[in-house]
Amino acid sequence: MLSRAREASRSLLSLTDSETADTLRAVADAIESDIPSVLEANARDLARMSPADPKYDRLKLTADRLHGIAADTRNVASLPSPLIQLEERTLPNGLRLRKVAVPFGVIGVIFEARPNVSVDVFSLCFRSGNACVLKGGHDAADSNAALTGIIRRVLAARGIDPDVCTLLPSTHAATDALLRARSLVDLIIPRGGRRLIDAVRAGAEVPVIETGAGVCHCYVDADADVAMATAIINNAKTRRVSVCNALDCALVHASLLGRLPEICALLGASKVVIHADERALMALDGHYPAELLRPAQAEDFGTEFLSYQMALRTVDTLDEALEHIRRYGSGHSESCVTANAAAADRFRREVDAACVYINAPTSFTDGAQFGLGAEIGISTQKLHARGPMALRELTTYKWLIDGNGQLRPA
Repeated sequence: MLSRAREASRSLLSLTDSETADTLRAVADAIESDIPSVLEANARDLARMSPADPKYDRLKLTADRLHGIAADTRNVASLPSPLIQLEERTLPNGLRLRKVAVPFGVIGVIFEARPNVSVDVFSLCFRSGNACVLKGGHDAADSNAALTGIIRRVLAARGIDPDVCTLLPSTHAATDALLRARSLVDLIIPRGGRRLIDAVRAGAEVPVIETGAGVCHCYVDADADVAMATAIINNAKTRRVSVCNALDCALVHASLLGRLPEICALLGASKVVIHADERALMALDGHYPAELLRPAQAEDFGTEFLSYQMALRTVDTLDEALEHIRRYGSGHSESCVTANAAAADRFRREVDAACVYINAPTSFTDGAQFGLGAEIGISTQKLHARGPMALRELTTYKWLIDGNGQLRPA
């Protein structure tokens, strides 16, 4: 299967910009036409998982979510091709140099129970001239098969080798083979929790870009607008709790302890369990549902909850907030609510994360909110790509050199 994907990737080099865009629009149409069968497949996956599992919401597909997936696919089709000339110059000896963006070739993506990833990955890889090899978890096996089956039918109908979208079996053996496929796969991107990412990084012989794990904070500064902070924290935590950019820990300046019940009011209405430090616990006692309030343990800080839970810590200074984020953050997304320009500038400068927000929630980091189309993941590393990875990040480059007989002197 990997060999066929490698061979199929070469055929993409002959497709025109309009052909790739038209194909993606056809895939979007086909997904919307086949919603009932995709939902049937998804129902089989859901039946094997407890609704209490944090991955359940990620796994679940609805008609609205499928329309959203189709819309994201059309969005990618509408974006300019990333395969462009990046630089051109002529050397004093007359050699003409051009730096051009080119596909990686074959990109492998290992992901957990998120069937929308299969379509997002295909659309971005296809638009950027790459074949994709998908390795989903067994939890979403039927959903992934249904969606990739639609994609492959559209490709075949348009005379394109369907192996440019290859779904591997949902087995550990398939994962191991993908991680060792040095001559067949150019890049691997894991999408999932820290355990998955660590396992891929440790076992891969193919270059890896780390994405996914997000321990995200929001620091509410002494000079924050409390109403704004209340709305931002609630949105970051509850908009969708199972995504990597959901809020995991709020850091609140000690001068605002008297207003902590107000800051947490919307969280209580959403039934968010708060693991609070001693001072925050005292401030919330009697003002927050008792069954949702727990004393924080050491392990609560640095935890990616992926559920209706979060940590809450009181800090006395911006320095203390920055140190907490340095210790517990994952380099994904961090937020600060403040009306103090100096504090905002320092937060931007010193927080080492892919996305740093001032007076906005971390919930904007994924889901095509940056105008990039659907993302293949959120890179938390610093080599090649950082933050939302879309079309541009799925290319590398090469140099084209044109001469007229120049020779390099001895």
